[in-house]
Amino acid sequence: MKRYSLALLLIVVLLIGLLSGCGGDKETIKATQAEAKIGLNLELTGPLAYYGEGTLNGMTMAVDEINQAGGINGMKINLIVTDNKSDPVRAAYLQNRLLTRDGAITTVGPSTSFNFIETIPAAMENRIPTIASHSTADEVTVDRNGNVYAYVFRTTFNDSFQGTTMANFALNNLGARRAVTIEEQNNVYSEGLVRSFTRAFEEGGGTIASSKIYQKGDKDFESMLNEIKQEEYDVIFLPAYFQEAGLIIKQARDAGITQPILATDAVDTPVLLEIAGPSALNNVYLTTDFSSLNTDPKVQNFIADFKKKFGTEPISSDARGYDTAYFIADAIERTGSLDPQVLTDAYATTENFNGVTGTFSMGPEHNPIKSILVIGLVNGVPTTSVEVQPQPQPQPQPQQ
Repeated sequence: MKRYSLALLLIVVLLIGLLSGCGGDKETIKATQAEAKIGLNLELTGPLAYYGEGTLNGMTMAVDEINQAGGINGMKINLIVTDNKSDPVRAAYLQNRLLTRDGAITTVGPSTSFNFIETIPAAMENRIPTIASHSTADEVTVDRNGNVYAYVFRTTFNDSFQGTTMANFALNNLGARRAVTIEEQNNVYSEGLVRSFTRAFEEGGGTIASSKIYQKGDKDFESMLNEIKQEEYDVIFLPAYFQEAGLIIKQARDAGITQPILATDAVDTPVLLEIAGPSALNNVYLTTDFSSLNTDPKVQNFIADFKKKFGTEPISSDARGYDTAYFIADAIERTGSLDPQVLTDAYATTENFNGVTGTFSMGPEHNPIKSILVIGLVNGVPTTSVEVQPQPQPQPQPQQ
């Protein structure tokens, strides 16, 4: 009898422990959880590694700060880092592994839109939230019919806002009335940006003089640029990754094209300067949500700490990763929970989150309502910054 009584006592103790673990209060987390596991699905090798490395650097810096300060209510954050090798098939596989085997309560990445989109089914099936810190395509948070993905969020702007901003900048700040667009074929990022730019530019009274297409990996753009030189236009809109964008800008300037070139956040990297060279990077503009020109003490402190830790100047992918880590920590802190559904609800109701890429509240399509910056380059160095305040974000258009 004593043996059974002891066994019964142990069962009761275990049940009490389990029941107490069902609560959402902060003390429960502190007592029962050793760590918060955040999965990172990033491009750390391959042609897109530059973007993933930046996200990892920012996330790592933020998590180190949080853990060194005692964690979240005494609980440490553990980053589960995976490398999708810039491959969408591997990204999909890793996402499923992070959620079903590795115990991630939330994930971040991939950093590029076409890779990120392949991870959405796993997030939706497992009902575990995932965050795009760097992927801007509209299709990241909504499907082709405009329906919001319940478990997908973004901490940077989307392409409808980015493309519209650059179209309005061309019209209102540069006085442009005719534009040429250049896009990468079969790339959701580039195609979406051209679509939103074209819509806003034409609605504002502008005309698209011509639209050009190139293939991923192209290196010789002489023929395309010679065709553009025959057009009558005021600006070129170039939403491209830095590899091709750098070559196009360099070859355009070498061909005698002097009109403003409007790029996007994918070129916000020092590698652009290495590829194009300083003389080509004049009268060039790009959109971003982070700038070293920002005199806000919070931003300047981040820049100083990042340089001390990594020895380099931070760029937008670093800052976005940093903010995303604190965005997650904020949700855990506010709710006192590691339950994925609780975190999902917390992400959706975030208000006035203050980061180094701006202050934002989460919008109904799971995009942050935040300002966007248009940066002007002189010899490849950012010298001017025009801030465009948050606005009702354009509704993504259903795809045919």
